[in-house]
Amino acid sequence: MVATAEMISEDLSPAGPPAAAPFAPEAQPAREPPAALHGRLLNVSRMATIGEMAAGVAHELNQPLTAIANYAHACARLLSRPQTDAAELREGLRQITVQTSRAAEILRRLRALARTQRAEHAPASINALVTELQDLVQTDAVVHGVQLTLELAPDLPEVLADPGQIQQGILNLVRNSLDALTGHAARGGQITIRSELTAEGEVQLSVADNGPGVSAEAMQRIFDPFFSTKENGTGLGLAITHTIVRAHGGSVGYRPNVPTGACFYILLPTRPR
Repeated sequence: MVATAEMISEDLSPAGPPAAAPFAPEAQPAREPPAALHGRLLNVSRMATIGEMAAGVAHELNQPLTAIANYAHACARLLSRPQTDAAELREGLRQITVQTSRAAEILRRLRALARTQRAEHAPASINALVTELQDLVQTDAVVHGVQLTLELAPDLPEVLADPGQIQQGILNLVRNSLDALTGHAARGGQITIRSELTAEGEVQLSVADNGPGVSAEAMQRIFDPFFSTKENGTGLGLAITHTIVRAHGGSVGYRPNVPTGACFYILLPTRPR
């Protein structure tokens, strides 16, 4: 370090009583920007949802993998014959290719859900977003012994949305219903995902179940972060969905399902024409 004239002068000055150190308030951790905090919580929620869906994903992946093994064994048996039927062998190899593509598509969808991307709003069909998730949520429902039904209204206007974020919100609502039906599947658990156009011209997507519903006490805090009625719940699912939809200019609400259960819904403004 190069000494300056001021530093040298201070070193040669007569020693005096040490000056009192200026008061410094206790250091506070830097406050995380709201946008960064929202992104981090969204990632936590996304990974928690994928973790909860692990059983369903494993079940769905097991089907094409089992088929690939069966077709491979069949091809090996065909090749062991003195005279192999080329047509049968080609069909077996074709089926292996089909099932491999199916497994790859499952992994692609799962990777797309887990990927962190910058939010970009673009024209999107709410029905298409639901349909892309159908295989994942359908398998998850089967694992939980729940019947899942889609009732999507045709010819809905597009919304301006970030597809990944809206799909995360939908998954959160479906997972919420599956959790509510845990222990009630013996009486025939049912979830209905429904889309429609409201009288006010908004696109509504609802997830209804025939579970126990939401208590009056829980209803007061249902969208609060870290509030959960589950013993091991994170309390992030509904709160994250609420934040996502508000960032899209929409709203999230709850109403009792008729005759029993809960219905959570998303309202999104349509894309201006």
